Amino acid sequence: MGAQSGDRGGARRVLKQLLISVTCCAAVALTACSTCRDVSATEQADVAPSPSDRSPWQDAIPRPDPILAEGNRSPYEVNGALYTVDGSARGYREQGVASWYGMKFQGRPTANGEIFDVYGATAAHRSLPIPTYVRVTNLENHRSVVLRVNDRGPFHPERLIDISYGAALQLGFAERGTATVLIESLELVEVDDRRELEAATHRYLQLGAYTSESAAGDLGHEIRHRWAYPVSVSAVDTDGRRLHRVRVGPFSTIQTLDQARDVLIEAGYPSPDSIP
Repeated sequence: MGAQSGDRGGARRVLKQLLISVTCCAAVALTACSTCRDVSATEQADVAPSPSDRSPWQDAIPRPDPILAEGNRSPYEVNGALYTVDGSARGYREQGVASWYGMKFQGRPTANGEIFDVYGATAAHRSLPIPTYVRVTNLENHRSVVLRVNDRGPFHPERLIDISYGAALQLGFAERGTATVLIESLELVEVDDRRELEAATHRYLQLGAYTSESAAGDLGHEIRHRWAYPVSVSAVDTDGRRLHRVRVGPFSTIQTLDQARDVLIEAGYPSPDSIP
């Protein structure tokens, strides 16, 4: 009983230090191309956001996110044409025309279920695995940004990539609408390709997403030190805020995942969410 009481006290002290809100992530299973970038004559044309709503720019932070089935169905069909998703983004380097997408898609789910933010560091590509991190360089002015591919498109034969309006501002072509760019994939180690696993497979426990990077890091360090569980802390941009996710895992079986959950709850931590 004394050891359990000490565990609970230590957990409560860490949680009190956070003093931040927890954002729980829900897994959303969607097919590829939920927000197709083709604009038919009957649909409203895309528009730029109000300048007063502009958010500070932040490049995407490359991290070894797992490649899941969501958004990576292959082949997939749009407007009668079939497209295939690449097996890997390794070594990808291509030049072509970039365009931007804005308020027409604001708040709508992307191909992998994430919510589109007109000022987020994201992009749509027809064939790169989701997610892929890319450096996009405007070949006219040599400005560049790092973006996270999380959607499908553009389905226009003369365009290679759609980027958020905020990214187009950074690259200097938001007013004109298109630019010739160079796209280069950024290679990451230990990326877990789980496209062949069933959607119900859970391998991680997420304790939350925190505004304070140091507090999230302290929480991850304590869990790793006390139980030797693998823990990762990664940044994610959502609703104009940068949050830091604390995830425990991966676990090789659902049994070991459930055992870890019970240990964390018994020690006084909030009930974690199971995620793929």
